[in-house]
Amino acid sequence: MLRIHDIPDNANALNGLQVECQRPIGQITAAVDASQATIEGLGPPQPDQPCSDLLLVHHGLFWDGNRPLTGRRYRRIHSLLLRDAALYSAHIPLDIHPEVGNNAVLARDLGLADLQPFGRYQGIHLGVSGTLSTDRDTLVRTLESHLRTQVHLIPGGPPNLHRVAIVTGAAAGYVEEARAAGCDTLITGEGMHHTHFDAMEAGVNVLFAGHYATEQVGVQALAQRLSGQFGIPWAFHDHPTGL
Repeated sequence: MLRIHDIPDNANALNGLQVECQRPIGQITAAVDASQATIEGLGPPQPDQPCSDLLLVHHGLFWDGNRPLTGRRYRRIHSLLLRDAALYSAHIPLDIHPEVGNNAVLARDLGLADLQPFGRYQGIHLGVSGTLSTDRDTLVRTLESHLRTQVHLIPGGPPNLHRVAIVTGAAAGYVEEARAAGCDTLITGEGMHHTHFDAMEAGVNVLFAGHYATEQVGVQALAQRLSGQFGIPWAFHDHPTGL
């Protein structure tokens, strides 16, 4: 469904099953990051349990590259093996999925209409754009309430909005593309310092809603779908970074 072998991504994303387990899956746990806190949040090891957890994440274990199994890399792997927990990671394939992807889910939650692909990356589009009749202050409050986050607004565009682009995570570099696509507003997670001037001079509102916060919706949508398809309970483990 996620087409993990077809979607271009960072080589260290290693999309797919990163750690397998021996027992049948009895619980799906969604989380944004495969951090030590996320893994230990599965609970203490229970070797007599008949089922394992499937930890479903957006950011997997191997972002720091091909490294020895020492230090924190060892601790994470060791913790997974002690629990016989499986780990599945989906990065850009989850960002772009039209049903359970971060961008599509957030666009639906915000009520965007007339959705179009947006945000070119290696021959694909990462995000979406759509029409939205509201003002930017209301959109800020809606995002803060829905994602439980604090939004930083760069008010480069008009106060009354017409078309909004969304690329979750770290995608502030799409300010110029947003303007070219007729968007007055770009929602993303985070960006560089110069994004302020890019946005002000391009005439585009930019809303930084947090890398973590904007990318918590896809793993939950995917876990919910898998739960319904396979009859396995699911839960979301929230470990916000504030970034």
